[in-house]
Amino acid sequence: MLGMPGMPVSASNVPAPRRVTRQLSVGAVGVGGEHPVSVQSMTTTVTADVNATLRQIAELTAAGCDIVRVACPSQDDADALPQIARKSKIPVVADIHFQPKYVFAAIEAGCAAVRVNPGNIKKFDDKVKEIAQAARDHGTPIRIGVNAGSLDPRLLRKHGRATPEALAESALWEASLFAEHDFHDLKISVKHHDPVVMIHAYELLAARCDYPLHLGVTEAGPALQGTVKSAVAFGALLRQGIGDTIRVSLSAPPVEEIKVGLQILQSLGLRPRRLEIVSCPSCGRAQVDVYKLAEEVTAGLEGLPVPLRVAVMGCVVNGPGEAREADLGVASGNGKGQIFVKGQVVRTVPESKIVETLIDEALRLAEQMGTEEQTGTAESRAAADGPKVTVVT
Repeated sequence: MLGMPGMPVSASNVPAPRRVTRQLSVGAVGVGGEHPVSVQSMTTTVTADVNATLRQIAELTAAGCDIVRVACPSQDDADALPQIARKSKIPVVADIHFQPKYVFAAIEAGCAAVRVNPGNIKKFDDKVKEIAQAARDHGTPIRIGVNAGSLDPRLLRKHGRATPEALAESALWEASLFAEHDFHDLKISVKHHDPVVMIHAYELLAARCDYPLHLGVTEAGPALQGTVKSAVAFGALLRQGIGDTIRVSLSAPPVEEIKVGLQILQSLGLRPRRLEIVSCPSCGRAQVDVYKLAEEVTAGLEGLPVPLRVAVMGCVVNGPGEAREADLGVASGNGKGQIFVKGQVVRTVPESKIVETLIDEALRLAEQMGTEEQTGTAESRAAADGPKVTVVT
């Protein structure tokens, strides 16, 4: 939910209803329909190095990744797929370019899905019937992944460049070929490095098909630039109910992609909020080092298992109000900090003790919230089971 805790829900602060789509299963993860928007990333290891790839998948899983994609440019990579798909704790999608034989290898290997790039796979259209049959036999969904950088030359000649219309036309054409063979277990992506072009392409697709859509801004750039581009594009589309699974593409370690993706979904109210740090940008009024305080509190509370809003404020203008509205907060000034818990001042501490105190209070709140959740669950189960009578003899 967007807004402050306890804030009434209105039409202005929730996303539009999700677009109605077909549903498919990528391993244990549902995609499309009423399933939650899932978060993906892609490994950067050589897939043939099974141990390194599985280690990175484990890191992504711990960070909250729902689905992981692995590259398959060689036979050695294809040979590694069965072991990786079997040992990964999350669904593995094989990423196929150029060689159609690897599509079949990935399906046979037990991958949860296969991404194909029609723009650069040799004679792809001629292979659709065989791919559809193999995918149907194994229950393997196919992602049609159209990229601006590898668009079919025929469409480039027709449209002059990778326009939104060209991207959408490519994807819809390939989907129609699968439909001719009664295969509809598809999801579609139409990625472009320009968020404006990308948004328009997905809007065209959403209006013309009911397949689930995988959102992505391709070649989005370094961490800051890629984060901004992805947030702008995903926010614009998800706010319209468009998008069923996302991948933030960053020139950064894959775990960073997951962190950004989850934060985007949480900010839109599409994932339960976890830790949220509300901190001021600092200004000439600040009498403490807000940057340092915010960074240290964030680092100290990373991985907190309960939703908690923590306000780290540096002056008396907005500080008390923001700290009061958060679950936990500090309003700082004159080398001291007033610590707020659930809207009430509980103590005043010197600046050197602010971080330590906030972390202690946050852990105490987390423990309390965890106990309340367990109690609530137990009470719900007891109510569901009905009254129990114990006879002592």
